[in-house]
Amino acid sequence: KEVEVLASTLRLANQVKGASQELAEKTITRQCEWEYLDAAAEDIRSCDAVLSLGCGVGVQAIAERFPRVIVLPGLNTQFFGLPLEQGVWAERCRGCGDCKLDLSAGICYIARCAKSLQNGPCGGSVNGKCEVSKEVPCAWALIYERLKGLGQLQALDEIIPPKDWSVSFAGKPRKIVREDLKLTGRAVAAKS
Repeated sequence: KEVEVLASTLRLANQVKGASQELAEKTITRQCEWEYLDAAAEDIRSCDAVLSLGCGVGVQAIAERFPRVIVLPGLNTQFFGLPLEQGVWAERCRGCGDCKLDLSAGICYIARCAKSLQNGPCGGSVNGKCEVSKEVPCAWALIYERLKGLGQLQALDEIIPPKDWSVSFAGKPRKIVREDLKLTGRAVAAKS
């Protein structure tokens, strides 16, 4: 829907300016996977430039796959968010690489606590609100309420171990390898 709206707006702007640029629109399921980009290769290569409404990974994937095509970001990727309502997203994950959601009732204290505290609230939270902003719920108050509702308050007695920040933003691009998913180049015969 966003692609249609943006393309329509750009066409209207071109008409007003008397510009003669041709605009094409295409929606790709996932810009961050080669198979989806390859399926749209003819359309992408036929353009002088692509305005991507994907996240920063999608923009980079198109640029890498099609080095002779100008790729422009249509979004400013800031975080991994959850849509709360039309046009409003809230950060829920930082992609830190050392997920502890199993220890915090499914609520990410790294993304949702202003101080990224790992073992309970700071001394500044009041009435379930963060001391940094009274409009922001305290992540640890949310965790407490969720654990209470699940009948698992005893989970708060456990100390969450120190975070392994070396797998996070350690000054270099990260890569994940799943050996079980890699293709080995061998054909695999199925037995019936």
